[in-house]
Amino acid sequence: MEPPQGFLASLWSLICFLPFFVGLLLLGTIKGIIFCPLVCLIITVGNSAIVLGLWPFHIFWTYYSIIRAKQFGPGLKIVLCLFLPVPLILWLVFSIIGSITGGALYGFLSPVFATFDAVGEGKTNELYHCFVDGTWDSVKKSCIIVRDFGDVCYHSYSSYMHDLQGQQPPDRKYYEIRLLYLPGAIIAGFLGFMLDFPLISLIALCKSPYMLFKGWHRLFHDLIGREGPFLETICVPFAGLAILLWPLAVVGAVLGSMVSSIVLGAYAGVVVYQESSFWFGLCYIVASWAIYDEYSNDILDMPEGSCFPRPRYRKAEGKSTSRAPSFSKRSSFQRADSLTPLLDLKPFMVLDGLFKECRRHGENFLSEGLITAEDLEDARSKKSGTVVSIGLPAYCLLQALLRSVKSNSEGILLSDNTTELTTSNRPKDTFFDWFFNPFIIMKDQIKALNLSEAEEDYLCKLVLLSGDPMKLKTANIGPAPESERRRAELDALARRLQGITRSISRYPTSRRHFQSFVKTLLEDLAKKNGERKSTDGTPALSRSKSAFAVVFQKSFKNKLSFKGSDEKPLPVERDVEIE
Repeated sequence: MEPPQGFLASLWSLICFLPFFVGLLLLGTIKGIIFCPLVCLIITVGNSAIVLGLWPFHIFWTYYSIIRAKQFGPGLKIVLCLFLPVPLILWLVFSIIGSITGGALYGFLSPVFATFDAVGEGKTNELYHCFVDGTWDSVKKSCIIVRDFGDVCYHSYSSYMHDLQGQQPPDRKYYEIRLLYLPGAIIAGFLGFMLDFPLISLIALCKSPYMLFKGWHRLFHDLIGREGPFLETICVPFAGLAILLWPLAVVGAVLGSMVSSIVLGAYAGVVVYQESSFWFGLCYIVASWAIYDEYSNDILDMPEGSCFPRPRYRKAEGKSTSRAPSFSKRSSFQRADSLTPLLDLKPFMVLDGLFKECRRHGENFLSEGLITAEDLEDARSKKSGTVVSIGLPAYCLLQALLRSVKSNSEGILLSDNTTELTTSNRPKDTFFDWFFNPFIIMKDQIKALNLSEAEEDYLCKLVLLSGDPMKLKTANIGPAPESERRRAELDALARRLQGITRSISRYPTSRRHFQSFVKTLLEDLAKKNGERKSTDGTPALSRSKSAFAVVFQKSFKNKLSFKGSDEKPLPVERDVEIE
């Protein structure tokens, strides 16, 4: 739908929209008030039970993993074991408080957003969905949140600890701590926290009114002119809701600044330890005020610079201390130059696509015999099953890389051969950058190798089966490249791709998706086996039978005829050989 042209048309559209918006807001608020206690109770009780139940396991296994870690030296292990109770206690406290706060916010806001989403473009029976959406769905999603949180606390945590125990130190030199600079680092970190927390909190509070009115000014300007978030008709209700919830965003930004000041100030201890100088730590504490001030000015589109000094706190100035380029003027308050909506991919959409590909390729490998039902059962019970849990997703990712190389794509070409994942439409989560950038580098490496078809097939089978050495030996993966250098390059690509896939498996919701697709494959396999048995039928009687079989067959025939059944009697073979 085209936005209205002209000021009067836009103003009339706004006036007509306000009663509609207020009605949806009231309905969503009522649903939020009703379902907020139940959703908050589920998330709070579920997450708190998981945290408290796994806390003894976390304590024991963290200490055990640190002691067994091959990357840490004896001194570093002692220091980590001494200071480990602090993060463990903080984890217990903040996770429970976060569950209560997050459960309350989700329980209230989820029905509100679902009410606005029910009247979006392309929706049918809007009146019914306005009352129903966000009610029982919010309760079910709260249970899913608890399940995903449990997967992260147990499976993802165990995976991290397993890597910590098994990883070898680089160049066979383990990490060790210099105890001489440890007291100075602790003092500098404490001073940084004591000075940064009040000062940065004061800066955030002073700039919060500007952020509040600046955001309202931009949102109202876009509302009247149908620009920015109000460009698309489907986004208008959510953008109107953003106007009302903008003060909460400002409060969240202030609280986030206060929390980040703790880390920003405590980093002074890291500077003291790295630079072996207590003076540089004090210089960093002063410079951190300017760093935050400049960053907040950049975000709020305020004049660049800071009133605080920024002394040098590194012996060799690098990229980490350079001033970050301004990006808010280009992106934060940027107007839309085109009326065509951009395809913005979300992390969960990409993850769903990955597991759909896993299911499709898994069915093919089941028919080929590369994956068996035993592999699926092992993957579901997490006994081993690395071929299914790691190898199969890594194979799907490799297919995406090969597809992107062949199509000469700038980004990653997805399975539909039309959607391209690039830096412009990729998910904006920082967590996603840890995977996207290495994939782009691997795509360039594969393109530079210029693999032949035989090498591609070898690499694909190597990625799929390298987690199971026995299956890799017995399976026919094709001839390996004759060049040792080529084999080493392909082995390195396979190991790196499996390592990235193992990291993706720790992402929230990934285990739930994985269990769902494994369950689907097992059900499809059982259904096919059942159909195969039903089509085969009862095996035919052989020509060589015993006398007991002949008597049983005759008596069964007499019973059928006595009951008056319409079925034809079973034929009796006359040339029977008695054994």
